[in-house]
Amino acid sequence: MKLLEEHASKPIYIQIAEWLEGQIMSEELVEEGKMYSQYQLADMFTVNPATAGKGLSLLLDQGILFKKRGLGMFISIGAKELIIQKRRTEVLPQKMKEVIRDAKSLHVTEEELIDMLRKEFRGAES
Repeated sequence: MKLLEEHASKPIYIQIAEWLEGQIMSEELVEEGKMYSQYQLADMFTVNPATAGKGLSLLLDQGILFKKRGLGMFISIGAKELIIQKRRTEVLPQKMKEVIRDAKSLHVTEEELIDMLRKEFRGAES
């Protein structure tokens, strides 16, 4: 299990939501399967149940999870695709902006940055 970064700039509830997304992406948690409860997550990560609940609520609001009255939360059909789309349209562009900002501050040219990206991308394929 990935440990939370207590001193990270990202709030703990977001780290929990992202960890759960990772579990769905890797199919450790499957569509229509039962999601951990806020109390299970609180125990797993040693956090306040309200913090864990906030992470679950985030995924619920995004349609990644759904509630069954009296039974708990479950993973929505299409959850993996929702996560992929969110990461492609929100997360990846933000990371790219950060890389570009760092590259500019280091006087890395666009061509050098593209070459680095190609090299890393091809290396990741192996």
